[in-house]
Amino acid sequence: MGVMSNNQRELIGHLEREGVLHSLSVRKALTAVDRADFVPDDLRYLAYEDIALPIGEGQTISQPYTVAFMLERLAAEKGNKILEVGYGSGWQTALLAHIVGEKSLLYGFERIPALCDLGRRNLQKYPDLLRRTVLMCISAESGCSEAAPFDRIICAAEVSEVPAAWREQLKNGGRMVYPSRGSILVEIKLEDGGFKAEEHHGFVFVPFI
Repeated sequence: MGVMSNNQRELIGHLEREGVLHSLSVRKALTAVDRADFVPDDLRYLAYEDIALPIGEGQTISQPYTVAFMLERLAAEKGNKILEVGYGSGWQTALLAHIVGEKSLLYGFERIPALCDLGRRNLQKYPDLLRRTVLMCISAESGCSEAAPFDRIICAAEVSEVPAAWREQLKNGGRMVYPSRGSILVEIKLEDGGFKAEEHHGFVFVPFI
């Protein structure tokens, strides 16, 4: 699994030309983790198109442009502990697990049982990456206090307000990336516990439930 095809190479080249893919760590992850392993079988022919695709239960595997955009702004590093909200197909989970390395743990939350099973099955195609993850089939609204604090928090579904638990469980100096009201927000937790935020407009996501 994960052998890079010409089409996958073309997708990565497209993301670089679009100016959304910059860092070597994200590029290596996109090279090692084949998106075709995470889309439904009947849509594999669209796996390398820069579009979101349905994965069932009204949810999607996000557009590659959007995933690359969010991962670049999350700026995860080797050794980071990450909280991922809404792992869905498992594609972004696998990318993050590749980025943070074998000595890290990624805590993934998904509350829709059918997608919990789908994401786990897809990640089983990448055993080394699966070993770096703790997958939970529950709501992420309360975060994961037993594993906190986190270096990074990323949410794949649109939220109107970030749950207070996520902010509390983020390390000082940590980053949180999430969609809200058609924008992607990046929040950095300051040493005094406050936050500074930047907003990037023009994105569409499924709602957080």
